[in-house]
Amino acid sequence: MKVVIQRVSKASVTIEEQKVASIENGLLVLLGIINEDTQEDIDWLCNKIANLRIFGDENGVMNNSVIDVDGEIIAVSQFTLYAATKKGNRPSYIKAAKPDVAIPLYETFVKTLESILNKPVQAGQFGANMQVELINDGPVTIIIDSKNKE
Repeated sequence: MKVVIQRVSKASVTIEEQKVASIENGLLVLLGIINEDTQEDIDWLCNKIANLRIFGDENGVMNNSVIDVDGEIIAVSQFTLYAATKKGNRPSYIKAAKPDVAIPLYETFVKTLESILNKPVQAGQFGANMQVELINDGPVTIIIDSKNKE
């Protein structure tokens, strides 16, 4: 699994002119899934995301997690995170998991985050054409790959 995490002061997801998710202070998490992903990837990533110290403390130092600041999360499926661009100009998405594999993993990812945060996690809709709006706070953007734990 690969995620792009953006610390936001505001974010929302709209589908067919209907706002389906909206948060203030928190994280927008874009999630890419491949066939090899497992519950182990979900558990590791969700714990990492929930405890990532990227929010400012009373001194403005990034020492607080989304849990510490009682922040919210929107999780959005993003198969294009696995785009291969080596050959030609049209990205290939062959590495991205197909819906029959990706949807259950995406739903489990959201539920796992909810259990760690002990609050609902808002989400986009898998496979939908979504308009994602955000105000990146910082800006702070972090990319994490569960297959490359650096």
